[in-house]
Order: sequence, then structure tokens, then C-alpha cells
Amino acid sequence: MSLRFLKLVLVNVLVFVVFAEAVGLYAYYMDTGHFLYSTPRHFDAIKETAAHRLTADSLHPYFGPLHKPGFRPQSNNFGFASPYAFPYEKRSADEFVIGIFGGSVGEQFCQLGAPRLIEDLGADRALSGRRLVPLCFSHEGYKQPQQLLVLAYFLSIGQRFDLVLNIDGLNEAALAALNNQSGRDISMPSPLHMDPLVAVIDQSTLTPERIESLAKINHDKESMNRLAARINANRIAMVDFVLTRIYSRTKNDYQIERGRFANLPANSADTSILEVTRPVKSRDEATLYEDIAANWANASEEMNAMLAARSVPYFHVLQPNQYFGSRRFSEAEARIAINTASLFKAPVEKGYPVLLHQSARLRQSEHFVDATALFDREPAPVYKDDCCHYNELGNRLLADAIASRVRELGLFGQRAQSSQ
Repeated sequence: MSLRFLKLVLVNVLVFVVFAEAVGLYAYYMDTGHFLYSTPRHFDAIKETAAHRLTADSLHPYFGPLHKPGFRPQSNNFGFASPYAFPYEKRSADEFVIGIFGGSVGEQFCQLGAPRLIEDLGADRALSGRRLVPLCFSHEGYKQPQQLLVLAYFLSIGQRFDLVLNIDGLNEAALAALNNQSGRDISMPSPLHMDPLVAVIDQSTLTPERIESLAKINHDKESMNRLAARINANRIAMVDFVLTRIYSRTKNDYQIERGRFANLPANSADTSILEVTRPVKSRDEATLYEDIAANWANASEEMNAMLAARSVPYFHVLQPNQYFGSRRFSEAEARIAINTASLFKAPVEKGYPVLLHQSARLRQSEHFVDATALFDREPAPVYKDDCCHYNELGNRLLADAIASRVRELGLFGQRAQSSQ
């Protein structure tokens, strides 16, 4: 083999490496808005799997599924993703407390969107000199009436608010429909989050197929932890590009398997120690989504009524979702965000128009904003999975939209003065 040939191979390898690294850097910037070498990516490990435990969740007697206190990052005394213990007591008269309610989109907004929201609202003269304190009462899988029940409980034990945000819609449409398929009333908590916990604490519900599915779920979680550790230690862009896409595919498999588990028949519910309400009436597809939307609106109006009695403004947002609206996806974002087999796709397509129909009623009784078209004109990627969740840019855009509308309505002006 000649020296010239070896040099040619070496040059081509070098060119390929430089090109691949440049592509990786560009992809990283499009994913995160940051430069990898100065702001490396960090994925949190699934702690219960790392600790050889089946779950880090528990069944709360009032709320349903909830994280075990202290087991997730910033998991407080109740298990919500907050650095503050609940009920939170104001430390000074100038604090302005904002409660954030919803499902996993709300929970991620607490981490990625709330700082931008605080920055936006803090620019208003009505809040000049005030310290804004966001409190996260959101949890993945929560759907109405869980937000209502969580609010009622914390109000009953003395939690005070100056403003409450509720970001929801997807879970109501999709998870309520899954409840109906599972032979439960649409008002029950998410079967995706309830069933694995019930299987752990109540083995009478297990079948061989469900045991195999639980094993697959745990295997995917272990794989995600191994990949997360490698991603966190890596500083090479092209390696990050490959590993993060393997991680996304594994996470997608994990979510699909969770959905499959929820739809696997269990042993007779009569054998279970957990009583889950069966449908209170029979529903065809048309009445199913009408009832889902009505329950969603009823629960939101009850939240508004409880807060209005305490002179606390309530702001309700119908969250954007990739399966509803006219957003044009780039090929790269579509590979991440769109999955024709997603459990959420059909219920969103069928349920969101009915939610919007009910929203005409909500606009008459509460401060309501339809944010479903929020991302339609944004060219950069905003979705980070094929379910519903937004990247940092998406959460900032949502925060800007909420803050703009809240300031326009002057929701906190009078409250900011009266609460001092």
C-alpha cells in the first residue's frame, strides 16, 4: 500500500470527521439553541431504575399517581417538581405566588418556561418590586378533574395564590379516551400511569402478557439510563447526534410499550383491591368526546369559582399539540414529532375540535386562551417527542404568549396591590 494512498485515506477520513462534527454541532444547536462545547447536554437518570426499584411513583389517596417525595429532581414533600415544600408560605409581603397546574406539559413548563414567564411578568409596572414565586402543581398524566382536586386540597390546607395558570387539553382528550377503551369512566386518572402502579401493588391484576410488558418497560428504562450516562459524559457533537437519536428511539419504544401495557387485558377488576369507577353511562364516539369536553370545561369552571371566591385570577390555556393545527414541520422535526402510530394522534384529532367548541362557553366564564396555533408560524423546531412536549424554544414561546395575554388582561394589577 503506497504512502500516497494512505495520505489520501487519511485526508478523506479527516474531512469526513470535520463534516460530521459540523453536522452534529448544527443539529445540537437546532435541538437546544446552545453550543455543545460551552453548554453540554444533560439527561437525568431514571432514579428508580438506577436504584433497582420498579417505580419511583406512589398512589396518593386524593390525587392518584404521584412521585415519591425526594425521588425525582426537585421533588418536594408531596412529590411535585418544586424546590419549595407545600403549602408554601410567603416569606415576605412583596412575594407574588403563581400556581402552575396541568399534566406533563405543565410540569415541563415549570422547569423550562416558568423562568421566562417570571421575566416577562416582572417587566410589568404593576409587579414592580415584587418577587414572583412559581409553584408547580403539575404532574405527568394529570387530567381533569385532577387539577381541580389538587387545587381544592391545597386551598383547604392553607395554600395561598396570587395567580393560577392551568395548561391542559391533551391529556383530557387522549387519556380520557384510553379510559373509555379500558372500560373505565372518562373521569378516572390516566391508565398509562395508574395501571403499572396497580400491577406493582396488586398482583392479582397481572397476566403473563402484562408481566412481559412490564419487563420490556423496565428494560427500556435501563437502556435510557445507560444512554443518558454516555450522552452526559460525551463532548463530541457527531457522537451526541447519534446517541441522542438512539435515546429518542428508545424513549419512543418505552412510551409505546407503556401504551400497549395500558391496553392489555388484566384479570377481572373484581379481584383488584383498587376500585376504579366504570363508565357512568354508555358512549359512542360522538358522545365520548362531547362528554370529555364537557367534563373538562366543568372542572375548569369549578377551579375558577374556587379562586374567584378568594379574589385570585385564574388563567386557562389550551395547549398546542402537533396533531392539531396547520404547523408545517421540517423533515428533521417531523422525524421527532410525528408518529402515525402514536396513541395520542387520533384522540387529539377527534377531541381537540370538541374542546374548542366548549371553549366558547369558557370564554364567557373565565380567562381562557386557545394556544393551539401558537407554533404555526415558528420555523424552528419546537417539539421534542411524538407525544406533546416542547423543547426550550417551545416553552419560551408559550411563556411569552401567556405573559402577553395576562398583562393585556391586567389580571394581576389589582391583585398585586391588594396582596401587599
